[in-house]
Amino acid sequence: MRGALHVNPWKISEIATAFYQALTMSEDERMRRVSIASEFVTRVTTQRWALAVMLDLKGVQKNEDAGRYAGAGLGLGFRLLGMDSGFNSLDANSVARAYRNAKSRLILLDYGGTILANDNLDGLQRFQFVKKSRPPSVPKNRLISTLKELCSDKRNSVFVVSGKERHSLTKTLCHIPNLGLAAEHGMFVSWPTGKVGGKRRWETLVPNQDRSWRSIAITIMEVYTSRTHGSYIEETEMKVLWQYRDADPEFGYLQSRELEDHLSNVLRSFAVDILHGGVEEGGYVEVRPKGVNKGVVSMHIIKNLEKISDKGKLEFALVMGDDHCDEPMLSVMRQIGRRASEAHFAKRDGQPLAPLPATIAQVDVSSCDGYISTHLQCFTSTVGKKPSAAANYVNDVDDVHELLESLVKVTTRETVHSGFYSVVDLKSMADSTPSPALKPVLSMGELHGSQVGISNQSQARVSTNLHEFLGTIEQNDDEEEDIFF
Repeated sequence: MRGALHVNPWKISEIATAFYQALTMSEDERMRRVSIASEFVTRVTTQRWALAVMLDLKGVQKNEDAGRYAGAGLGLGFRLLGMDSGFNSLDANSVARAYRNAKSRLILLDYGGTILANDNLDGLQRFQFVKKSRPPSVPKNRLISTLKELCSDKRNSVFVVSGKERHSLTKTLCHIPNLGLAAEHGMFVSWPTGKVGGKRRWETLVPNQDRSWRSIAITIMEVYTSRTHGSYIEETEMKVLWQYRDADPEFGYLQSRELEDHLSNVLRSFAVDILHGGVEEGGYVEVRPKGVNKGVVSMHIIKNLEKISDKGKLEFALVMGDDHCDEPMLSVMRQIGRRASEAHFAKRDGQPLAPLPATIAQVDVSSCDGYISTHLQCFTSTVGKKPSAAANYVNDVDDVHELLESLVKVTTRETVHSGFYSVVDLKSMADSTPSPALKPVLSMGELHGSQVGISNQSQARVSTNLHEFLGTIEQNDDEEEDIFF
């Protein structure tokens, strides 16, 4: 209301001034203000206001990006997480169904945080683990039994891809036959073998290079460790890390950026990658040989599956990880699955697929085309709902264990019911070449004709009505239940 006198109710002087102005206002001024107010009131009526509200409500559309952004953390740790609108929980039934129908399968699993509780979540435990004053977490017997069952299936190629050192993985997983291992983010690969215990044979992903950069990197990191309380240096066989998870968050981050720039300038002549990661967990600066990550090793494994499996091209892949170190593997495998889907739809003149989300780092995976089937079904999942290159997520490590156990039950059921076919089996075989073990059903005329030429065979009995026919069929409830247990 432009004709009214506006005051601040918390200022007594303004209220007093407004009262005095209203009492001493001239007649012309009063009429001018009233006409201004009355013009607005007669023009903006309640009917017009209601119409504007209804038009606004009608113009509102559903936000397609709803749920894409979510807040996480408190205080300085608060951040806005952006996720793809189609980022949903992993459907275990779909995984089990695709697993059952595939003849050649690949399962890539991260170690800490995926199939085992993460030692990195507690800063003190992490420091004690690095200084070797505390033993790392080890898999429980239930998980070991599940991995053994998966590896015992000849159609499966199971790999644990970890950032841990070779001796750590060998100590905890060497007694599982036919389990492949990849250590140091894929720097070292040990192919599945039936031998258990003892030493394993390891291959190097990249050739051994000049390692003089290690002493230079450690010397520089020691300078930053001395002036950053709570930071420490972690050394493994092939990489060096400067951890600042226990330092002051702001000062530690500033020091890490300075260290990153310092190392980049000094080590520019060496074939190394300098990475700054784990900021959500506290953060670290890592120096490791160039061209080593879990995405590269996943492609290497696919290209060499013929060494360990003779089941033909890959038809099923399950890839699971939990942190940024697993993102290259999830990204590569999702793009491989995408290329297989595009090739499959191209043959059927289908509609083009939706573009991949921006969280996926584009990598040339065309070299794997000759090793995968156009019917490949690839499932990628991260542990915990967070921005990821994976297509889906599971809530925690327990969900990972339940999924793996369900795949074991699928295999066990196939063994118990071998020779019998359910409705799901028949449906899955509809588009494939009939198996010799599954003989085609003949019509009554064909059945009668075939029996005429066969001597010493009993006469076929034909049901006279539907009730009599159905009475000869025994109901098997197991055949109608869902695939997933």
